[in-house]
Amino acid sequence: MNRRDFLSAAAATLAAGAVLPRTLSADTFQKTDGMNYAPRGKPNPVVGPGEFSIAAVRLDHGHIQGMCNGLLEAGATLKWVYDPDPRKTADFTAKFPQARVARSMDEVLADPDVRLVACAAVTSERGPIGCRVMEAGKDYFSDKAPFTTMGQLDQARAVAARTGRKYMVYFSERLHNESAMFATDLVQQGAVGRVIHVLCIAPHRLAKATRPAWFFEREKYGGILCDIGSHQFEQFLTYTGSADATVTHAAVRNFANPDKPELEDFGEACLQCSSGALSYVRVDWFTPDGLSTWGDGRTFILGTEGTIELRKYVDVGRDPAGDQVYVVDAKGMRHLSVAGKVGYRFFGEFILDCINRTEKAMTQAHAFKAAELSLRAQSLAERAT
Repeated sequence: MNRRDFLSAAAATLAAGAVLPRTLSADTFQKTDGMNYAPRGKPNPVVGPGEFSIAAVRLDHGHIQGMCNGLLEAGATLKWVYDPDPRKTADFTAKFPQARVARSMDEVLADPDVRLVACAAVTSERGPIGCRVMEAGKDYFSDKAPFTTMGQLDQARAVAARTGRKYMVYFSERLHNESAMFATDLVQQGAVGRVIHVLCIAPHRLAKATRPAWFFEREKYGGILCDIGSHQFEQFLTYTGSADATVTHAAVRNFANPDKPELEDFGEACLQCSSGALSYVRVDWFTPDGLSTWGDGRTFILGTEGTIELRKYVDVGRDPAGDQVYVVDAKGMRHLSVAGKVGYRFFGEFILDCINRTEKAMTQAHAFKAAELSLRAQSLAERAT
């Protein structure tokens, strides 16, 4: 069943009050390691072999694998990989043997075939690398968080405007999650009326012993609201259909990691968007070891005519599979298991945006605004010892 057919069936299911059967996706059994979580979907190419060449550079975060998976499934050709650490490139080419190891960033940027550069550098370096990529005439795909300072964001905005290149961000908690993308469709179709509140709960597993040193240096990772909070602010803007929002409250803490004084293991924020809709965001590094996946991420969407709950990565105590959607409205209560039925359309739409210079997958203003909100929340956050 393709996405259009599934959406039609889902609409009929919601109208009838029935429950859709579950079909396991290629990524049903979630990994316990969030840093190396790399969803896999079904190939759905929008271009032919060699039509859209990409490069992967700076492999400091495992999200680069998920970024490449999504682009390759949409038809991209992975031509180059570059990192100054040969061990990282060796690990990468073991998974993506088609990539040639470049000797430098200059070699990647000098190749006219490369249309897009994907990057998962240390967070504080992503902005400057993106500007260099755009100045070279190529589009850029950054892991989240895309910036750690407002100055980096301002520079990227200026370079993107001057060059006409794209600075897109891997907000994977929506873009690489089928339940979150299905909720995007439901909201846009008016399934729950006007969205007036979005609640995002995003616990992650710390796995302290496996993290690189930079992960615990605030100047390099940016803070918890800047980092994993950026996912949640992007979702708030999307589900409310907002172009802007205000941070009304923010707080961060280090509750349980005194040996890592610059780590923030808990953060929360409240926002209000231009339409008046509100949001509460909670992010933390307290996933218990007994959970089968790296985090029990949930999103609750309150509309004037109904509610949507997303159990993204696991349905605790019921089902190890994620992508569970619960909808309640005037017609009743429904549970939809959407794994393997929605797909990850962002990547194909993004490739076509790069080719056609359109903005169907995500507007540049939206990506930058989500990043701006994360930076503002981080700078406003109240801290306590």
